[in-house]
Amino acid sequence: MAKILIIDDERAIRNTLREILEYEDYEVEGVDNGIDGLELIAKKDFDLVLCDIKMSRMDGMEVLSEGLAIKPDLPFIMISGHGTVETAVEASKKGAFDFISKPPDLNRLLITVRNALDRGSLVVETKVLKRKVSKVRPILGESTPIAKIKETIERVAPTDARVLITGANGSGKELVARWLHEKSNRSNAPLIEVNCAAIPSELIESELFGHEKGSFTSAIKQRIGKFESASGGTLFMDEIGDMSLSAQAKVLRALQESKITRVGGEKEIEVDVRVVAATNKDLLKEIEAGNFRMDLYHRLSVILIHVPPLTERKDDIALITQSFLEEICNDYNMPLKKISEGALEALKALPWTGNIRELRNMVERLIILSDKTITEDDVRAFANPSAPVSASAAATPQTDFNQFKNFQDYKDFAEREYIKFKLEKNNWNVSKTADDIDIQRSHLYSKIEKYGLKRGE
Repeated sequence: MAKILIIDDERAIRNTLREILEYEDYEVEGVDNGIDGLELIAKKDFDLVLCDIKMSRMDGMEVLSEGLAIKPDLPFIMISGHGTVETAVEASKKGAFDFISKPPDLNRLLITVRNALDRGSLVVETKVLKRKVSKVRPILGESTPIAKIKETIERVAPTDARVLITGANGSGKELVARWLHEKSNRSNAPLIEVNCAAIPSELIESELFGHEKGSFTSAIKQRIGKFESASGGTLFMDEIGDMSLSAQAKVLRALQESKITRVGGEKEIEVDVRVVAATNKDLLKEIEAGNFRMDLYHRLSVILIHVPPLTERKDDIALITQSFLEEICNDYNMPLKKISEGALEALKALPWTGNIRELRNMVERLIILSDKTITEDDVRAFANPSAPVSASAAATPQTDFNQFKNFQDYKDFAEREYIKFKLEKNNWNVSKTADDIDIQRSHLYSKIEKYGLKRGE
């Protein structure tokens, strides 16, 4: 129910307006002077103010100016028995939503009130959405590795030096990239992100460099690539280690010459892009295996930033957890929940193979399933799937070695059981499991198919 404040020194007008608005199911309060009205505006959350212009003690225009200084998004509808065009224009310039003459026309009054309330709601919603979209989370932590990362960002961000960010999945590489852009001289230009692992190898070049109409079967119109879209700003290339060798060659050329050519095109297009790359792989090992170009590695790694896993910065868990508690409770519009010291110690004891991302999911789960205070028992009860299983739970019956005809049969059996165990531990997250056992995802998919593994078997 919308709350409306009426400020008018004529009791008859206040009573008439109150009756009309309360009949329309609005909650109404009224005062006879601007000073009391401003006190109420400061103390309470009103959705709309109807304010007379000619009043004793304080003029309505003063009330409008001071009221908007207290609550900038609060809609004001000014009313006056001496309405002129000049008065209406002045009220609009000072920030009033609309101006109505006395005695007010009933239909016009109700339409104006409804429109003002709708606009007020839209203003609030727009601000919330902008905050959610544009908000760059702070890099939380006071540990030595995090302090070093923050210092590096401060030094490197104002330059155009290319940065390679390394670290495990969920450790916060994207956040580092966002802060590099936010603190750079390019912060007013776009930050364009591309996940190289999520795009099929045959489409990565089109995604990065764009394509001309008719350059391949499904190219029904021209497309602008990420490099062009990011021109003047920053291009964040996540999971760079999963990029095909052919695409790597084109990226190398783009970095060397600051020019790109669309797929199927001949024209060279100049681009002004700062590239920040990230990977969870050891690129030096990928170079040895022939999967990554050494010259591209050196182009990308002018500055190297390594984001440590959460297990190497457990002293930061309490600070990060508290921040997530406040953020998630606010998002869910619920009272802030507390967390006990025992619960924090229990969180520190977990392995956190999913790092910060996993911790946030865990905190969200605890907020939903726990009471007002999150306890150590809650952490144990709702622990994440990657938490270590007990010895009794992990125990398996004695293996009958007579069932194996040869050593290869036993190796296949052991490999199948190991992969099955890891998949179940990671809740059948294939990407995470592949990282855990250090093999390519495509290789893991082949193993799953080979051994006929199925979820929940």
